[in-house]
Amino acid sequence: MMNSPKYSIVAPVYNESESLPEFYRRISEVIGRLDGDVELILVDDGSSDGSLALMRDLQARDSSVRVLSFSRNFGHQVAITAGIDFARGDAVVVTDADLQDPPEVIPDLVAEWKLGAQIVLAVRSGRTGESWFKRVTAALFYRLIDRLTDLQIPKDSGDFRLMDRKVVDALCKVREHHRFMRGLSVWVGFKRTEVQYVRQARFAGRSKYPLRSMLRFATDGITSFSHVPLQLAMTLGFVFAGIAILGVPAIVALRFSGGREFFGQATTLVSVLLLGGVQLICLGIVGEYLGRIYNEVKRRPLYLISGKWGFEADQDD
Repeated sequence: MMNSPKYSIVAPVYNESESLPEFYRRISEVIGRLDGDVELILVDDGSSDGSLALMRDLQARDSSVRVLSFSRNFGHQVAITAGIDFARGDAVVVTDADLQDPPEVIPDLVAEWKLGAQIVLAVRSGRTGESWFKRVTAALFYRLIDRLTDLQIPKDSGDFRLMDRKVVDALCKVREHHRFMRGLSVWVGFKRTEVQYVRQARFAGRSKYPLRSMLRFATDGITSFSHVPLQLAMTLGFVFAGIAILGVPAIVALRFSGGREFFGQATTLVSVLLLGGVQLICLGIVGEYLGRIYNEVKRRPLYLISGKWGFEADQDD
């Protein structure tokens, strides 16, 4: 078994049994072109389609493969976290097993790392096989993050990236539960550069990010690095309070002048519904932040591992 690999490649896996054989074939070809020992860490995020059995078979045939298996599905971002927790390489590459991020780009990331970059982001110059809805919402998401947070996350970058050992060690110290890894990797700092690539269509299977998951992911990204929504809630309160202050004397004057525009229940009902809706939105925003505080103070582990294969016996869970 190798010691202290130069490179670690981390790939979260969730129900990717159709893609895994092709992913392993292509990643193996790339590994053969790298200039040092490589470990491939596959993190099973509670798959139910036989992915774990395939990964264990790969590990039995290839000693450079390591497999982590979660006790249940903890989510893509947590799976990335577990992978880098166990990675030992001087440089750690994060990619996906669905082959949307071509493994053939990894040597380009390594080349930039050798030139001195500590974080090398793979930035999408194009997207093939994705619907217009996915492209538009992704573009809006990155621009919204850019406006609402202080993070300078390059537009159209994902989790596909290379990180130096110093960056990985810094990320391993950050244990917040609602994880937005692409934001955290920018937050820790260090010297950063980019490599352009064209994102491919999925090799097989369906996207693991339906609309609901995308909305949750966006919410985690914004609330993890910005309190602008809270400021917006307060601003709305001031705006409607100002409208009320200005509206009361105006309505009194209109009534004394004999105008009938503001008589009846309709105006009252509309006003109450509007203000009630604004109050509920503001409470919802506050509730999102309180929920995150509640999850943090419970101090539960980020993930639980039900099994691991290919790791040295003295490595911690």
